[in-house]
Amino acid sequence: MGLKNWLLPKERYCRARCVRILFATRNSHKCQEVRSLFKGITGLEILNPDEVGLSYQGCEDNLEPFDTFEENASSKAKYFHQISGLPTLADDSGLVVDCLNGLPGVNSKRFSSWSQGDPISQDEANNEFLVQSLECFRNVEWTARYVCLAVFLDSKANMKMTRGEVEGEIIEIPKGSDGFGYDPHFLVENTELTFAEMSDREKNRFSHRGKAFRKLVEEIKSDL
Repeated sequence: MGLKNWLLPKERYCRARCVRILFATRNSHKCQEVRSLFKGITGLEILNPDEVGLSYQGCEDNLEPFDTFEENASSKAKYFHQISGLPTLADDSGLVVDCLNGLPGVNSKRFSSWSQGDPISQDEANNEFLVQSLECFRNVEWTARYVCLAVFLDSKANMKMTRGEVEGEIIEIPKGSDGFGYDPHFLVENTELTFAEMSDREKNRFSHRGKAFRKLVEEIKSDL
């Protein structure tokens, strides 16, 4: 007798009703954050590209050529929806620093000239370059914000988009060992903590990604 026949009727029903959604990212930290935000919806699986059998393709590096978070998030969602046939989540997010005229912005992931052969990670290189870029602005506050645009493309290619932001400031000396990206240098407004010092639950409460995806969950959960 197959596994399906061993399941209780309710279990068979839940498995049959399970909705599979692809999250268009290969960043395990992002995937973990977003899964936690959707776990209140039963019968839903958030899967990354590897989990649905989509191996990395070089063209993925060219999915974010635009000047806005909105266009880049839409570009990723459309690409992964097209090749997978699955309802697809995507986001584009970044750090916006006021005295740097909005940099690194949409180029947050590629802010430094880091390459695969460098002895440090891409995150470390970006953080070092950020602090170096701010050294000539000692006379002003290093105010900044994280921005996230979250997108959901359903099975009929209908798109919904939400935005989340969190204010803060950049600090020169990193604090905390969790998180990723610029988190150790981003001091969250009205707290004394960087994102790298927060638990997953705390970060989801304050973060730009948490805000954007909570809004998106509210918009799409009735459809799921």
